[in-house]
Amino acid sequence: MGRNHLRLLTGRNDARLVAVADPVPGALDVAAATADAQGYAEPLAMLAEAELDAVVIASPTMTHHPLALAALDRGIAVLVEKPLATTPPEADELVDAAKSRGVPIQVGHVERFNPAVLELGRLLDTGWLSTVYAITSRRAGPFPARIRDVGVTMDLATHDVDILSFVAAERPIRVSAETAQRVHQDHEDLLFGLLSFPSGTIGMIDVDWLTPAKRRTLTVVGEEGMFELDYLSQRLTFTRSTDTTNPHLIAGYAPTFEGESVDLPFETHEPLAAELDAFLAVVRDGGKPVVDAEDGRWAVVLADALLRSARERRTIELDRIQAR
Repeated sequence: MGRNHLRLLTGRNDARLVAVADPVPGALDVAAATADAQGYAEPLAMLAEAELDAVVIASPTMTHHPLALAALDRGIAVLVEKPLATTPPEADELVDAAKSRGVPIQVGHVERFNPAVLELGRLLDTGWLSTVYAITSRRAGPFPARIRDVGVTMDLATHDVDILSFVAAERPIRVSAETAQRVHQDHEDLLFGLLSFPSGTIGMIDVDWLTPAKRRTLTVVGEEGMFELDYLSQRLTFTRSTDTTNPHLIAGYAPTFEGESVDLPFETHEPLAAELDAFLAVVRDGGKPVVDAEDGRWAVVLADALLRSARERRTIELDRIQAR
């Protein structure tokens, strides 16, 4: 992700990338040369010495908390890749630090800037589904050897718990999950999770590092029909509910009640570029980030609750956390 941020930031004419940090010498040399920026082997030294208005933290998950805290202490606005932190207490500390210092944190839940997700949110807001019955999310692909410090739940499922909360327009009140460890040496690489929302909406997430092909999909089923979304192709379709008393046959024998399905048009763009646009607007003009520290905290809390549910083999109630 650091390379992607570097690519986009060096191409902007409204911001200047003045410093980069990477403990790997070869990577640092390439990044510094690409950006024509001062290179630092130690990120904390960069935060202390460089003149910065803002910083992007795209580093291993275990480093997010100390680096973001150091930036906040220096009054530097922060865009930190998801997850915000590795544990709920670390996330709590960052939320409180951002509030007490008056410095913004934006969390890199990049799917919130996916144009298909934005269009889905707009259509739900305008009432295409009067009631949302169920939301199903699948995020699967091969094991990324670079991820060693956390499992698939913290690394990937944080996307999905955030998106499900966004689509449902509320946060869940209880969760349950099952996990498995097949190829990762230290952490789980498969998660099936259930999320129950106050309105009665049920969410299911299917996340793994075991699938040989990358898949990123979301399905939202409601009273008037069903949305299907593909994050990668930025495709969104809607299938209307139909009369189940009059089925037609597939291949002459398999009954179906499938309704009319349409592809929904919208303008596409690169989500990460839009995320950086939003962050720089906050740095320049103030205001609340689209995905702020509290949103990031909730993703960590929900991922931690899913892991706890799988470990303890029970449903986790979130009432106490919600009341914080």
